[in-house]
Amino acid sequence: MTASEDLRIGVIGLGLRANLAVAAHRPGHGSVVAAVADTDAAVRAKVPERFPGASAVDDYRKLLDDASIDAVIVATPDDTHEAITCAALSAGKPAYVEKPLGITVESCDAMLRAGYETGTRLYVGHNMRHMGVVRLMRDLIARGDIGEPKTVWVRHFVSYGGDYYFKDWHADRRRTTGLLLQKAAHDIDVVHWLAGGYTQRVNALGDLMVYGDLPRREPDTPRPDGWLREFDWPPTARRDLHHIVDVEDVSVMNMRLDNGVIAAYQQCHFSPDYFRNYTVIGTEGRIENFGDGPGDLVRLWNTGPTGYRASGDAEFRVPEAKGTHGGADARIIEEFCRFVREGGATDTSPVAARMSVAAGELATRSLRNGGTPFDVPPLAPELMAYYAAGQVRAGGAHT
Repeated sequence: MTASEDLRIGVIGLGLRANLAVAAHRPGHGSVVAAVADTDAAVRAKVPERFPGASAVDDYRKLLDDASIDAVIVATPDDTHEAITCAALSAGKPAYVEKPLGITVESCDAMLRAGYETGTRLYVGHNMRHMGVVRLMRDLIARGDIGEPKTVWVRHFVSYGGDYYFKDWHADRRRTTGLLLQKAAHDIDVVHWLAGGYTQRVNALGDLMVYGDLPRREPDTPRPDGWLREFDWPPTARRDLHHIVDVEDVSVMNMRLDNGVIAAYQQCHFSPDYFRNYTVIGTEGRIENFGDGPGDLVRLWNTGPTGYRASGDAEFRVPEAKGTHGGADARIIEEFCRFVREGGATDTSPVAARMSVAAGELATRSLRNGGTPFDVPPLAPELMAYYAAGQVRAGGAHT
């Protein structure tokens, strides 16, 4: 493959995150979806129309055996990431893994170990690091507008939660561990990125308050038509939930990071509105977002003390961008393709992805044990060093 040729991408799983495949299919502009593996025959039948020239197979291993595929995107359910990703890395296929990296610390560590031992490049799709609102807040922190960050608070209102997460496999803890990992992995990663550290100790409380007693579908029954287009209200009116519902629909967690920062995260799946709110307070000020899309605001307060001032001391608009997730999906795929071709530093990090999963898993264990605090297990030093060096062995060689 020359620099002028399109990177030939294999997509494993063309379901809810099909937008990643769309972002990767840019014939003549760097990358093309050349093959798709999916167990659903109806999905495979539409591949030639969606991605002209692409092959469609029913088993991801057939895709990994295809010597013409340069790299893969793993966008299958969370509990399958370890097996598929380790197989891809062992086959020498650089892999983009959609978040969360895994559903346990052990599964994440197995993937990082596979990347280390094979020398095949591993990339994790924490696309919020490429969202305008997150990058704007990080830039304000980096230039010192609030001094040294000391605490981060996150509120996540998930109005569609009963439909998006309780009508399919997300509601089964065997597939996700819990929504404090699955849904919160992005936010925990953002907390870590803004605060400049990783969670060291965590405790949490949570419960299945609304969706535990609502009507469920029988096993092997398809989801209702329009399940992602037609939404029930109020939450107690929802029907046709997954036949297994044993994850929490409301949760709160507290984190102490390894740099001393204290952080808190709250998640609710039966709120009337959908909104993420980040607040970062430092030694000299505070920033907070009002909306997280292009054109929305981040406000800064740093001339106190005063009473509350709604407009703050300054406000900044989130940069305009086109595409899904505020343009982040296109940017993260672009970074992945560049990483496959050239290596080098990336804004996303397999270690950071592992740390967000670890915090979410230990928080879930805490809330299921009465709020008992747990410490996050450290990552093996050789893995930490390898990924910190841009997936290059000591001495500068990439295997």
